[in-house]
Amino acid sequence: MQKQAKITSKGQITVPHEIRRVLGVRSGDRLVFESDEKGIRVRPVRIESPFAKYRAIGNPAIKSGRAAVSRWTRELRGR
Repeated sequence: MQKQAKITSKGQITVPHEIRRVLGVRSGDRLVFESDEKGIRVRPVRIESPFAKYRAIGNPAIKSGRAAVSRWTRELRGR
């Protein structure tokens, strides 16, 4: 796939939709530009959530996910 983008006077570019889709990036995501002997590569910056390692260590009786937490909250409130 080959797409073109124009650089503005401020050095900004608009990444074409097809490229954003392939990279899996959305508005606000960051890209890193890497240079080596083969050329320039662009890839998304993937930063794992600092809270990811704490997921599912809470109450083992509550399943993960929004629906399970909502159901548990309703049961707790007697609804």
